[in-house]
Amino acid sequence: MCISRLASRRGSGKICGVQSKDFSDAALIILGHGTMLNAESAAPVYQHAAELRRRKIFAEVREGFWKQEPHIKNVIGEIITPRVFIVPLFISEGYFSTEVIPQELGFQFPDNLKVKTQNSELHYCRPVGSHDLMTQVILARAAEVAKQFPFPRTPKPADTTLFIAGHGTGRNANSRKAVERQAELIRGLNTYGDVGAIFMEEAPFIKGCWQNVKTKNLIVVPFFISDGLHAVEDIPVLLGEPERLVKERLAAGQPTWRNPTERDGKLVWYAASVGTEPLLADVVLERANEAAI
Repeated sequence: MCISRLASRRGSGKICGVQSKDFSDAALIILGHGTMLNAESAAPVYQHAAELRRRKIFAEVREGFWKQEPHIKNVIGEIITPRVFIVPLFISEGYFSTEVIPQELGFQFPDNLKVKTQNSELHYCRPVGSHDLMTQVILARAAEVAKQFPFPRTPKPADTTLFIAGHGTGRNANSRKAVERQAELIRGLNTYGDVGAIFMEEAPFIKGCWQNVKTKNLIVVPFFISDGLHAVEDIPVLLGEPERLVKERLAAGQPTWRNPTERDGKLVWYAASVGTEPLLADVVLERANEAAI
């Protein structure tokens, strides 16, 4: 299967079937939320921009942010290519990616995603996290962590429950829809013993997620763009690690979760966030392909 080959060759493969249209006259802006509180928040934007820049598909590839420099408005103002594709590196079609940011840039989501300026035709794309190709990104993350930490042996998918962990919020239903959609798609593949969606702030909760599963192994994949504090601190604590120990490991620059960790006789593997998976560059490209139709 293509995904297993990709998962075993970090950064060297591409998602099967993703091909590029002609973007030789176009610029790509990968748009992140950004924050001044955590440097890791911006890392995936720079990571995937560098990869797509390396492929030389676009005339120009730039990074832009909503809450930090370089600010998206300033980046747009500096580009003079005939076409500009803005791809939000957001996990869901939520408040910022579909309301605040597009409105500020002159778009109306999802009805009017194309705006003409003096220099360019701007295309606002859908966020990466709601794309069906995220299924392959999640599977790559799950396969990678199981292979990297085969103790006492690599868990068989049939003997493993795969949990996709999201934030969840009562303020925006779309926050959980992308997570539940991916759980549904992967469940339909009949690869894992069971597949479920779990959340930090909504039921079913991450805390205690291992208690009612029938398999002896669990793999938890955080459905977050960056390895920020939610992914490296909050979720390990919710998975049962003492907060003091997590903070000590974080301060020492160590992984905050040890793979696998036993919980009530079951083994729990915890993967890196989906947003740092190299295959996500292909999801960014596919969002631009869709907008170019």
